[in-house]
Amino acid sequence: MTKHQGRHFLNIPGPSPVPDRVLRAMDMPVIDHRSAEFAELGKAVFEGCQKIFKTKGPVIVFPSSGTGAWEAAIVNTLSPGDKVLMVETGHFATLWQQMAARWGIDVDFLPGDWRHGASPAEIEAKLKADKAHTIKAVMVVHNETSTGVTSRVGEIRNVMDKVGHPALLLVDTISSLGSVDFKHDEWKVDVTVSCSQKGFMLPPGLGFNAVSEKARASSKTNKMPRSYWDWEEMLKPNANGFFPYTPATNLLYGLREAIAMMLEEGLDHVFARHKRLAAATRAAVTHWGLEVLCQEPAEYSPVLTAVLMPPGHDADKFRKITLDKYNISLGSGLSKVAGKVFRIGHLGECNELTLLGALSGVEMGLSAAGVPHRSGGVDAAMKTLEDLPQGNELKAAGG
Repeated sequence: MTKHQGRHFLNIPGPSPVPDRVLRAMDMPVIDHRSAEFAELGKAVFEGCQKIFKTKGPVIVFPSSGTGAWEAAIVNTLSPGDKVLMVETGHFATLWQQMAARWGIDVDFLPGDWRHGASPAEIEAKLKADKAHTIKAVMVVHNETSTGVTSRVGEIRNVMDKVGHPALLLVDTISSLGSVDFKHDEWKVDVTVSCSQKGFMLPPGLGFNAVSEKARASSKTNKMPRSYWDWEEMLKPNANGFFPYTPATNLLYGLREAIAMMLEEGLDHVFARHKRLAAATRAAVTHWGLEVLCQEPAEYSPVLTAVLMPPGHDADKFRKITLDKYNISLGSGLSKVAGKVFRIGHLGECNELTLLGALSGVEMGLSAAGVPHRSGGVDAAMKTLEDLPQGNELKAAGG
């Protein structure tokens, strides 16, 4: 294996690169997790998370993957035999559906083409037809990491309210939180699921549930067994900054610093930066003559861009050549789109120059792999970046 000099370009859609500032914050000795010093850390993290999730309610932090946070959402709100409505937006929506089924949940899984987000109109029709209110929850992936499609959660909440359906709203923001605007309270989301290694710019290891009062009420009457994932067992010590078991202290140091970085930049500027970088990436892809997997402009992901390979060309072969020659990691296609798609991540610690470096690697990789394309995609991205205001110029531009 070739040893490259210089930085490795990690342009998968998560784990995202961990900023040096966050790494330095984590480089601390472990402290007594029952001490006043730890309580100060815990309270700072819980309060900071509320600002990122845009909620006044509790945010529960588990030492877990995002998959653990998925499971926590299910076992605290639903009972075996409950019916839920989910939408096949891609690989991760499918995995969540499979997990729910393993817990004995009756899943009505709306089929999808993996090129569009969850349809508010289809959800409205299903809920309107459910006169007996047998559907206990609507479960949606906000940003489908496998496809680069962002579902319109605010619109989904609007149709739920329009038909007056009492179902809970559970949303996976694993790859969107901290990169795409998300409004837990305003959109009346009951459980928001997320994790540490995407927009939070941390290593994997933390899972999150932001929880509404309605969801907490459900957790006190539902029949699903749980122990490690029990919200109430977490919330009791959380009130004083503690955890019921040994926490991931060094990840919490990093989380505190990552939250500080996002708030210093300003969340509106963070979201604008991601949109700007995503637009530049799509400009490059379009100029190359390749096709963006997402077909609905209103659903383009600010987090990643999934790119279809031309017929007869294998995406994984292209990714390997690009990695070997130019030291850049691109995301693979998953399950239904394996070998057909590669994914360019542009989230977290990413700016104009790091993006242009990544796009240069992709363009050179297309040439090295013999993939038909039109050169000049990086120039097209540069032109887009020149035309769009930077995040810190938004106020001057009226944004």
